[in-house]
Amino acid sequence: MNTNIGISKEHRQEVSDILAKLLADEFVLYTKTLKAHWNLEGHDFHTKHLFFEEHYNDIKRFTDSVAERIRKVGHYAPGTLKEFLELTHLSEKYKGDNTSHDYTATLLDDHDTIIKYIRENISKVEDDLKDAGTADFLTGIMMEHEEMAWMLRATIAK
Repeated sequence: MNTNIGISKEHRQEVSDILAKLLADEFVLYTKTLKAHWNLEGHDFHTKHLFFEEHYNDIKRFTDSVAERIRKVGHYAPGTLKEFLELTHLSEKYKGDNTSHDYTATLLDDHDTIIKYIRENISKVEDDLKDAGTADFLTGIMMEHEEMAWMLRATIAK
C-alpha cells in the first residue's frame, strides 16, 4: 500500500536511509552491551552485570522503535547481520579486557558516536526532509543515549 503521510517519496527514502544507519548502530551497540554483560569479570561483577543488563534492555527497545519508525515512513527495515555491519558507524571489534572499565569506556565511545550521528541529522530531517515526526523521534532517542552516556561516563570518572 502507498504511504501518503505528507512527505515526498524521495524525502521518505532519505529519512529511511538515515534511520537504517541508526538501526544498525543500535543493533551493534546492543550486541556489544550483551557481550559486556556476559563476559565481565572483576570485583564489581554483580553490580556491573546488572547495569549492563539494564542498558541492553533499553537498547533493545530503541532498536525496535527505530525499525518501526522506518516502517511508519513506508520502508522496510534492514534485519540481517550483514546489512547492519555494512550500515553501522560502529566497530564490532572489542580490544579491551573483560573489566568493567574497559567495557564501559568502549560502550561510552559508541554511545557518543550515536549521539553525534543523531545530532547531525535532526535538523536535516526536520528542515530539509520535512519530517517533524522523525526529528522529534530522533531527539527522544538522542536524549536516551545522552543519559546512558552520562551514566557510563560517571562510572569511569576519576
